[in-house]
Amino acid sequence: MATGSGNKGGKAVDEQGAGQSAGVPADGEMEGNSYSPLGRPGVRHWQASYITEPGLDDRSSVFFAAVEMTRMPMVVTDPNQDDNPIVFVNRAFLDMTGYEEDAVLGRNCRFLQGAETDRDTVREVREAVAEQRAVAVDLLNYKADGKPFWNALFLGPIFDKDGKILYFFALQMDITRRRVSEQSFRQAQKMEAIGQLTAGLAHDFNNLLQVITGNLEVAALHCGDNAPLRTAIDQAELAAAKGGKLTQQLLTFARKQRLDPKRISLNALVVEFSEMLVRTLGESIDLRLDLKPGLPSCTLDPTHMEMALLNVLINARDALPGGGRVTIATAIMTEGNRAAAHHLPPGPYVVLCVIDEGEGMPAEVLQRATEPFFTTKGMGTGLGLAMVHGFVQQSHGRLEIDSKPGKGTTVRMIFPLAPERDAARGEPDQPARTPDPSGDAPATAQTILLAEDSEDVRQVAANYLRSLGYRVLAAHSGEEALVLLERHGRVDLLFTDLIMPGGMNGLILAERVRQSQPDLPVLLTTGFMDELVRQGSGAFGKDILTKPYRRSELAERVRAALAKQHPGKQPATPGFRHEG
Repeated sequence: MATGSGNKGGKAVDEQGAGQSAGVPADGEMEGNSYSPLGRPGVRHWQASYITEPGLDDRSSVFFAAVEMTRMPMVVTDPNQDDNPIVFVNRAFLDMTGYEEDAVLGRNCRFLQGAETDRDTVREVREAVAEQRAVAVDLLNYKADGKPFWNALFLGPIFDKDGKILYFFALQMDITRRRVSEQSFRQAQKMEAIGQLTAGLAHDFNNLLQVITGNLEVAALHCGDNAPLRTAIDQAELAAAKGGKLTQQLLTFARKQRLDPKRISLNALVVEFSEMLVRTLGESIDLRLDLKPGLPSCTLDPTHMEMALLNVLINARDALPGGGRVTIATAIMTEGNRAAAHHLPPGPYVVLCVIDEGEGMPAEVLQRATEPFFTTKGMGTGLGLAMVHGFVQQSHGRLEIDSKPGKGTTVRMIFPLAPERDAARGEPDQPARTPDPSGDAPATAQTILLAEDSEDVRQVAANYLRSLGYRVLAAHSGEEALVLLERHGRVDLLFTDLIMPGGMNGLILAERVRQSQPDLPVLLTTGFMDELVRQGSGAFGKDILTKPYRRSELAERVRAALAKQHPGKQPATPGFRHEG
């Protein structure tokens, strides 16, 4: 976009200083893909300008003082010289980049570019320079010490009064924090969407597994001495068990897994678990411990914490095919500014690090490292770090991974300290339940109200319960369960799916049923744990049976739930009647 002292390109030229300078207003046009500091397309700022005094030697004006006082880095280049070198920079530019002035003047701006600078963005800038027009882009540049930073660059031409190009003026701004925040937000959104999809799929898959395992158990009871059939059933049950483990891994990633947090010391956990870790990693790995003495406690599920640590260490081992050193370290993070740097609320934290000296990961792999099913291993499932990420997030912590090719990887799991009040607070005692007037009835006559929206799962559960000798009232929804309850009167146990379509889930159903039977035992079942469970299941203690469950598990949990209804009296083990 060339401009002289007249009207160019259909736009009125904005003259200033009695014709000493003039410019072409932006008039709402965007010059490129850069973030706009105005928050919207500009109208009155100039995209191109002309001046009558082209020299850079007069530095006595207030405008030169303003240029040196501003915190906005500024650069002037001369396209009339070979390679369009820099002929002026202000002090803010030197502060931003870390260069000295004599290391900058006379050089093309490309010295700020590096290995990860986007070539398409560079091409966009070069085309604008060749066409003598303005451009605004976000560009990854590098400082004098090699540190990358995101540079919001505005570049515009300056002409003389005859329309000849004199200079290019560049205004710059370090927007690294904004770019990182945007990328983190987009990544969080993507992971949340993947997590929701994963949890839904795992829930449906658990229902299918429940039907498969239930029917396999029935088939096993009737296979008799048929050895080939027994072998086929055993193999199918093993595959179903593996499928159940897979869904639990998916739910851990999706942060829908049920955790049993306890007050633990990470140092003690690492030491107690280290013998197993050494055996798992093998002789070629030199496992070192660097544990902070006096590390405060945190509140975590110890079993899931061990599995998370094991997954990270297996990744570290695989990054050292020829063997090498892996270090497990713990530390305390207390400074508020350090917590802010890790995108955490102010407060004290404990940190568990796993540091390897292995192959490291390139940036494109590191960015996707915690995505489910993403793996660079030929035999890997891609769920290891996804599980770790989900567990840490569900534990109110943060997972961070630093890695560079050839320089190894550091995985940090950051957790908040356990509140002091947790030390003396135990599990609340289960309130005693008032015995039911019909408590003397034999176990085989006890009635269970079953609510399950999946027809196949409902049939399996009902068959299980009937084979255990219970009378079953089966409903496909909470609403139908209430109708059955009103029709048949009191029941001995409510066994309900937690998540059911419509307006009544398992928790609401339990509340409605307990309005007429306050002492009624409730056993919940679900394919995954979500916010609903954490908000509302406390009233029912820990009576939650996770799908897929086996007949023996259901029998044990039902007996335990019924026993709470009659303290001091253990229900008789039901026979194998088929009634209801």
